[in-house]
Amino acid sequence: MNHNTPLPQAAAARPLRHLSEVQRRVLTTAQLRSHGVSPAEMNEQCRSGGPWQQLLPGVYLLHPGPPTSEERLHAVLLYAAREVTASGVPAQPEPGQSHRPVYREAMITGLAALTLHGFTSAPPLLSLDRIDVLVPRLRRLRSTGCAHVLRAAPLPAPEEATGVPVAPVPRALTDAVSQLTDAGAVRRLLSEAVRGGHCEPAAIVRELNNAKLLSRPHVVDAVDSLLAEGRAIAEDRLYTMVREFGLPDPVWNVDLRLPGGPHLGGLDAYWPEQAVAVELDTRAPRQDEDALWSEYARKREHLERLGITVVYITPKKLRDGMEQQAAVVRTALMASGDRDPAAYVVVLPR
Repeated sequence: MNHNTPLPQAAAARPLRHLSEVQRRVLTTAQLRSHGVSPAEMNEQCRSGGPWQQLLPGVYLLHPGPPTSEERLHAVLLYAAREVTASGVPAQPEPGQSHRPVYREAMITGLAALTLHGFTSAPPLLSLDRIDVLVPRLRRLRSTGCAHVLRAAPLPAPEEATGVPVAPVPRALTDAVSQLTDAGAVRRLLSEAVRGGHCEPAAIVRELNNAKLLSRPHVVDAVDSLLAEGRAIAEDRLYTMVREFGLPDPVWNVDLRLPGGPHLGGLDAYWPEQAVAVELDTRAPRQDEDALWSEYARKREHLERLGITVVYITPKKLRDGMEQQAAVVRTALMASGDRDPAAYVVVLPR
């Protein structure tokens, strides 16, 4: 609320100093009533040409003119969230802490959430006609105005961006992709999620699969590009791990075969003298995940019967714990001297 549009005098008994600036400008019916504003006064303030306006059912903007992006976000959350107290006013923070709104069972998702996460390929907030908001599946709430209601069971744990609860990137991406038909836009968003380090491809594909979006051709094409790009990034991190943590140089991207025998499988890195192998686990969680994991397990068991130690590393572990993964590989290399010699295998470029 700016200085030109104060609350009516009746509200003076409940000061607003504990509220943030945006909370003073965007209030619910319950919050206004807790400050002494009657429904008749609300209607009077929102008359044509009046100082207030009703943005959404039960949500008021306490100044004339278009709302800012921040005001729209908080209005949508106020509309969708369950009240945090009987009066609708969030509890006062501890002394010395900044007050932030608390929104129960509601979070921004879709393109608006991606913008808040910092995606450059997502549109500016003011250009969005609707803001997606995620609520529990059984909530009886309809989309209206700039609030577009989406549902989930269960709700993901929200993250915070610019003081606003937002869906995690994989969920926000899925909610955005579900409404996009532009293949280029879908590909750019998915690519930025991985290139920008927001999440790994597997997490994205899992959410898309759960939402049954992998039957859409333009989504499948974007996912195929995403997986290829994700593997290239993971391979680059693996090179970096070996170099920066002083591991001996392996042979890269090889196939193993028994002499005159069958193909044993491809590996991302192999140390022949120590019979230690590293394979990046870049499986995408699709319908055939169990079958693919069985193939991984069969290959690993076969190689280990031949005396070859196989270390599986996920892209997420490489991103978040490269030093720890380097220690795992180093331990396997050092332990090779305590094992029986491995069977002789033929190493071929892949």
